[in-house]
Amino acid sequence: MERLFGSGRIQLVQGDITEESTDAVVNAANQSLLGGGGVDGAIHRAGGPAILAECKAIRARQGGCPAGEAVVTTGGRLPARYVIHTVGPVWTGGDRREPEILASCYRNCLRLAVEKALRSVAFPSISTGAYGYPVGEAASVALSTVATFLSKEEAAPALVRFVLFDAGTLRAYEEVLASL
Repeated sequence: MERLFGSGRIQLVQGDITEESTDAVVNAANQSLLGGGGVDGAIHRAGGPAILAECKAIRARQGGCPAGEAVVTTGGRLPARYVIHTVGPVWTGGDRREPEILASCYRNCLRLAVEKALRSVAFPSISTGAYGYPVGEAASVALSTVATFLSKEEAAPALVRFVLFDAGTLRAYEEVLASL
């Protein structure tokens, strides 16, 4: 499924983000930037040691990555040239600025994509794994934030693809995208 917003399009697919050949893939990282489970572990394993080496250099320079922020590294052995690492919020019920922080993740990743003049970016469903963010609510924040960015930013990527790991997550994102 896909929809146009401004001069860009949002596309939804089920798959493995480590196999995406977009200009960049987004990593749902933790604040340490040193790898972990889920999407983070898969990207580090598939991309190889070059990603970790650049993450360590970023840590040395700025001490990690706070929730809602984003940093960029090489894609290493991934088909994508870059990995944009962002740290989503841990879900604690929604009253600790989780929607605002999650929206910031998507905006900051897209800002980095604009800075690097990237034409395509692939996102996972940030914070909906180990961080426990309800998928439907996360999909609403993610898709509305990206749609707004694409509609307002002339230099935005032409393609933003959400690569969703399972059929249930894909369905939740399809329902939200159809309603925008």
